[in-house]
Amino acid sequence: MHGEASTTQRYIRRSLEPILRRAAREFPAVILTGPRQSGKTTLLRQRFGRSHAYVSLELPDVREAATADPRGFLALHPPPVIYDEVQHAPDLLPYIKETIDARRAERGAFLLTGSQNLQVMERASETLAGRAAVLRLLPMSRREEQGRPAQPLPWETRRVLRMAPAGGPDTLWRAFLRGNYPELVAEPRRDAALWHSSYLATYRERDVRSLRQIGDLATFQALLRMLAARSGQLLSLSDLARDLGLAVNTIKAWLSVLEATYQIVVLRPYFANVGKRLVKTPKVYFTDVGTLCHLVQLKDPAHAASSPMAGAIFETAVIAEIRNVIAGRGEEPRLHFWRTSTGSEVDLLVEYEGRLIPIEVKLSTTPRPAMAAGILALRRTLRQAVHPGFVVHPGDVRLPLGDGVLALPFGEL
Repeated sequence: MHGEASTTQRYIRRSLEPILRRAAREFPAVILTGPRQSGKTTLLRQRFGRSHAYVSLELPDVREAATADPRGFLALHPPPVIYDEVQHAPDLLPYIKETIDARRAERGAFLLTGSQNLQVMERASETLAGRAAVLRLLPMSRREEQGRPAQPLPWETRRVLRMAPAGGPDTLWRAFLRGNYPELVAEPRRDAALWHSSYLATYRERDVRSLRQIGDLATFQALLRMLAARSGQLLSLSDLARDLGLAVNTIKAWLSVLEATYQIVVLRPYFANVGKRLVKTPKVYFTDVGTLCHLVQLKDPAHAASSPMAGAIFETAVIAEIRNVIAGRGEEPRLHFWRTSTGSEVDLLVEYEGRLIPIEVKLSTTPRPAMAAGILALRRTLRQAVHPGFVVHPGDVRLPLGDGVLALPFGEL
């Protein structure tokens, strides 16, 4: 089996599909990036399998043939074609450009995938500039899992969104432990702990080694675990460097690898010229909540819900849902947090229509007006720049908590 998923797996419709089809109608090439196992191969083969040939460049003999004789390889596998994991044969890109330029009127001739953002994007953006649309496929949103990939976010509609309920605490936390990678969603009987362990091992061996000369993979794994333990906290590079016995610049380089390969989200603080002293340190979250749970060694829903990591896990799930929905439209998620030096804080700010949507994430299933304090402070400070906000919680109660703040169940996010 090659690619990202077996053909017997239940296919779940992705929100990126209409954007992908439009891009293939408008550009000679489309580059689909995203983390390993996010469903790139499955999506392309599902939607273009009848019209396009498929070639995996992950196989050593195929890769060698593509590198040894690029023109001959392209003649053997002419467009329309899907080239999977194109980062394994970057020298093919100039010849793809040559082919595109010779038949410029063709659209959707080359569909390329790549898991390693640094290598693919640096080479592809230079080589195929103006010839390729670049799209990103992240793990699944709950909307996609429930068969409603086009459902808007709560602030984008006046209607009350009624998605399938998040379920009781056990159901919700069991879903967090599994995460949102398509294989685990489509195959609910798969052993999630074994899947995540295998995923991270493959990621280290195949992706990390080839992106940077990270000789000590054990130390890199230790960094992953430390980042997981510090998820949602202000990130101190000097503390990480001291604890791992590394230089700060090494930590920076390794973080850039994790961000470029879509394993982490670096949430940066929002700045506005309002005369307040604002915290400038970023926070780090994992792209997938299941990855986070695995790294902090949580396997039981009840233990996860009552652990010291519960708040960070719930925040990760909320951020992932919003980020996956926005990225699934082919847009760049513009997410921040807000925190003053005196302690006022809002967990998440989403840029929307030139203003900010403030979101607080609370573990309590009983929302109280006091939970809206950070959002109200932000609205007083930035005034017209801030839309009404939300306090997202794991319960099922929807009610106002103050002027322009609504308690919103996670199931309605």
